[in-house]
Amino acid sequence: MENLTPLMRQYHEIKAEHPGMLVFFRLGDFYEMFYEDAVLASRELEITLTSRHNDRDGTPVPMCGVPHHSVNHYLARLIRKGYKVALCEQVEGPGSTRTLMRREVTRIITPGTAVEEGLLEPKENNYIAALIERSGRIGASFLDLSTGEFWLSELSGEGAWKEVHHQLLQFSPRELVLPDAGEQELAGRLTREVLERSVRSLHAAWSFNLDYAERVLCQHFQVSTLEGFGVNGHGAAVSAAGALLNYLHTTQKSQLSHVRQLRYFEPRNFLKLDETTISNLELLADREDNRKWSLYSVLDFTRTGMGARRLRSWVLRPSLDLTEIQGRLDAVEELAGSVMQSGKLAHVLEGIQDLERLLSRVTLETANARDLLAIKSSLEKVPELGKLLLEHRSPLLQVVLDPLEDVTATLARALTEDPPAVLNEGGLIRAGFNSELDELREIARSGKSFLARMETEERARTGIASLKVKYNKVFGYFLEVTRPHLSLVPADYIRQQTLVGAERFVTPQLKEHEQKVLGAEERMRDLEKELFCELRRQVGREAARIQSVVEVIARVDVLLALAEAARKHRYVRPQLNEGLDILIRNGRHPVVERRHSEPFVPNDLYCNGDTNQLLILTGPNMGGKSTYLRQNALIVILAQMGSFVPADEARIGLVDQIFTRVGASDNLSRGQSTFLVEMIETAHILNTATPRSFILLDEVGRGTATFDGLSIAWSVAEHVLTQRSCGARTLFATHYHELTKLEKLYPGVKNYCVTVRESGQKIIFFHRVLAGTANKSYGIEVARLAGLPLSILERAREILSRLEQKEINLAARPRQSTEEILETLQRKLF
Repeated sequence: MENLTPLMRQYHEIKAEHPGMLVFFRLGDFYEMFYEDAVLASRELEITLTSRHNDRDGTPVPMCGVPHHSVNHYLARLIRKGYKVALCEQVEGPGSTRTLMRREVTRIITPGTAVEEGLLEPKENNYIAALIERSGRIGASFLDLSTGEFWLSELSGEGAWKEVHHQLLQFSPRELVLPDAGEQELAGRLTREVLERSVRSLHAAWSFNLDYAERVLCQHFQVSTLEGFGVNGHGAAVSAAGALLNYLHTTQKSQLSHVRQLRYFEPRNFLKLDETTISNLELLADREDNRKWSLYSVLDFTRTGMGARRLRSWVLRPSLDLTEIQGRLDAVEELAGSVMQSGKLAHVLEGIQDLERLLSRVTLETANARDLLAIKSSLEKVPELGKLLLEHRSPLLQVVLDPLEDVTATLARALTEDPPAVLNEGGLIRAGFNSELDELREIARSGKSFLARMETEERARTGIASLKVKYNKVFGYFLEVTRPHLSLVPADYIRQQTLVGAERFVTPQLKEHEQKVLGAEERMRDLEKELFCELRRQVGREAARIQSVVEVIARVDVLLALAEAARKHRYVRPQLNEGLDILIRNGRHPVVERRHSEPFVPNDLYCNGDTNQLLILTGPNMGGKSTYLRQNALIVILAQMGSFVPADEARIGLVDQIFTRVGASDNLSRGQSTFLVEMIETAHILNTATPRSFILLDEVGRGTATFDGLSIAWSVAEHVLTQRSCGARTLFATHYHELTKLEKLYPGVKNYCVTVRESGQKIIFFHRVLAGTANKSYGIEVARLAGLPLSILERAREILSRLEQKEINLAARPRQSTEEILETLQRKLF
């Protein structure tokens, strides 16, 4: 440190306080990085790596930098790659000290704390989570700093860690905060899938102490007790929430006044969808990770970022509250039935920007003048929105909105029409807002006219036609005279600088004016920034009022989107009840019917908890079995999120969980074969399902030898039928035609098949699901459609013919028939 210059010593001190972070060190108009930070940043950002000799012994220091006005672009690239950045700002003006300028880290930006527009996905939440385990209880908390949404949860007993994993995968936090003591043990309980999605951050273990966490939360929400938040008896959850809030206070150097609610996450209030089901049903993206063809995309007619994020949460967490669902359906029905009113609402919403995230930047004091202007233009739409909502009947729509006209008026009176993005260039505050600022601006304007007048007068007085009054940051204002005219310079000119072709002079009058003008301009910039910051704080103090309006806007936007989807896609209102019957008449797959141009073939479904509990579906590949399974699950999800559904009629007994075992998915990177993955997923379903659950099983047992697979499939079906702890409504698609015999053995089993017609050696798919069983699988015909060579197809038909003649051994030795083998299996295994 002794060999370092004062500037580099200052850098090292700040860097030592922020280990594991890239320090963006403000030097004038650039953020500079040094040493290993510079090497890493130059590689990741693809910017030039240079060096500077800042060490007194002459050792070169690796260095790179980015312009301050475009820093968000570079931050976004680093944050998306999982890096953490400490922003170190100059906290003194250039003229405020004669020694080294003071610098401080004003904010730490991490994947979970990003709020800037370029660092976030507009239609997705950006959660940060904290986790703690204490005395057999697991506490978790989730907070989206960009919106203020704050959840906490607590789990215990058998299956607690499974539920924790489910919540972590659902909220999908980009950062996970763990206590610095015992972090390895906690992380060891989490799956690689969870850990790979989040950046881990360690925070002081004492901040997870229950007493301290309670004090942090009470102080933040300005309450004397947390009883009003419904978290009594959930000490682990409170510990996680308090520690997370403390971590954010520490990194953001802010009061986080937009975080105004604390909600306890109760899993039993929502239809549970695990990660496998979300993927299999393609709720957010298809198998190629294409978001265009997903349930979410089919419904997304939202106009605002708030509405888009709310729609996403409804898709992932459909409701189990019948009253809430019916309220949403009432609103969707009213909006869908009134095209004119819906059009007016849509027009208003289109003019509203992402108020939720704009407000978070205001309270974090990172919002610029353009952000406040966006808030103003959005709030101008609120009175009109309020009037339109009062014209509706549904309680979710007929809401009295705070017009916020006082906030809008203040912003309109204060801000210029086109302010700059940075705060130190002026041009932020409108004329007439502040008398002192107006006076300083007049001095600056008159000063420029004075200089022009002085230049004209001095030319006339001296006879030097080329004389000019100029300015630079080093010498200030001066009179420049070219060398041929130096003999005409009067005696009262004071020489300032000699150049090759000219000399520069000042006069007492010019210096006096310089002090007046430059002082006014500097004071004008400082005052304008002060006025803006106070305006921003004033808006921040209205956060609660604005958030109340934001809540209504988000909800109305989603309901309007669902109404538009219902109109455009010909959806009908579902009927929901507390029973176990699911009846769907002419149901359709909401995504497949939009993706393909040919007409979609609708199908019916009826299942319940007794006579039609297990539906066994047989038929050829490409016949539509998987589509049928998925479409019925999607219709249930749509109904319970409060949407109309693609069917002619739907009556649905509430479903608490949807499970899917669909498709093959090797996980070779973790040493898991297709069959092992299949068995793990099946085990999870059977151990977790309840009589109110809805299970989709597609080809269970196909990943192993035929008789092993058949035995497992049969046993799984029996478990679903006979175990009271399960007893779920189940759709079971299979190529094991032997399973259709279960219909004669158990009253809750019904056989269905997808219909086809043979034409010579070709088959025609009708995609209709009817009662009955398929007599063959048509695998060879499907192989022909896939383009297998003719010689292989002919040999396959020959082998199939021999198998069907009970020649199980290809060498033509007598063996048991498949039916005889099944009877043996029934006697020995079942």
